[in-house]
Amino acid sequence: MGQANDQGALQQPIGSGFDATSTANEVINGIDLAGKIAIVTGGNTGIGLETTKVLAAAGATVIVPARDVDKARRNLAGIPNVELGKIDFMDPTSIDAFAEAFIATSRPLHLLINNAGIMWVPLRRDSRGIESQLATNYLGQFQLTARLWPALKKANGARVVNVSSLGHHMAPFNVEDPNFLHRDYETLQAYGQSKTASNLFTLELENVGKLVNTRAYSVHPGSIHGTELGREASQELFQQLGFLDSEGNLLPEVAASLKTIPQGAATTVWCATSPRLDHMGGVYCEDADVAELSLENDGGQRGVKPYSLDPEKAKNLWTWSEQITGITFGYENATAHS
Repeated sequence: MGQANDQGALQQPIGSGFDATSTANEVINGIDLAGKIAIVTGGNTGIGLETTKVLAAAGATVIVPARDVDKARRNLAGIPNVELGKIDFMDPTSIDAFAEAFIATSRPLHLLINNAGIMWVPLRRDSRGIESQLATNYLGQFQLTARLWPALKKANGARVVNVSSLGHHMAPFNVEDPNFLHRDYETLQAYGQSKTASNLFTLELENVGKLVNTRAYSVHPGSIHGTELGREASQELFQQLGFLDSEGNLLPEVAASLKTIPQGAATTVWCATSPRLDHMGGVYCEDADVAELSLENDGGQRGVKPYSLDPEKAKNLWTWSEQITGITFGYENATAHS
């Protein structure tokens, strides 16, 4: 079944032929998705919208679950092969309801793109007391994937792509206090641990999924201009971070380092569709290739931290996630019949 990516054993570029400037259209060129079904969370804005457009243009039927369905309908107008659904990752019951509605159609699910995410938000908690970035950026991925598992197995060759971030460098998963009950809340620490959790989830999901021909990938899209990810952040925060000048304008050197939205969606689409990954999973990817490990002295601008590919931490997070969600989603039901 192939080597596991424990501790980053597989984290070496494979010579995809693409790079940071490649676009989603370029990486999917020549790939036919006719007859395939995809779900793209957050698929109506930013890189999610680009992902939806590109997968649909390649022939896939794309289901887009959104919190604001009216907004999604406007943003997706004119795109063929798209269906809309309702989901709010701060409301676990809505995740279950969306998944149940899809399962009821008896369709297989070939691609699950867990793209929805938030960043730079104040301290909020969901009804379970889960900090909002952890709930949205990670725990929602876990719950939705678990609930859609029968449809993923039915596809017999499904892929799950979890959109992570270089932001995982900012924090490991704090198993002692993930919800900031006993430590001061810092929004980027919360974001970082949510993305580390997504990487750990991908690692263990690959172990479970490859038993039923389902592969998992984690993606850093890059720093991207023009998304809604920073919509709640103040201008002052971006100035403190060195992104904006005193007039609120994006600094030229920052602008030059940012990807376009089509470039930002490229790694997601590559992981979802590239035949080069048919026999490899559990890896963290960036710039439309498998990323390298990021070591302590490399400056931290690229690659994946080993602590987010630790198999023991991944299993512990999985157990915690099952307890929080009340879902038993592991080897016991990985091979159970749908």
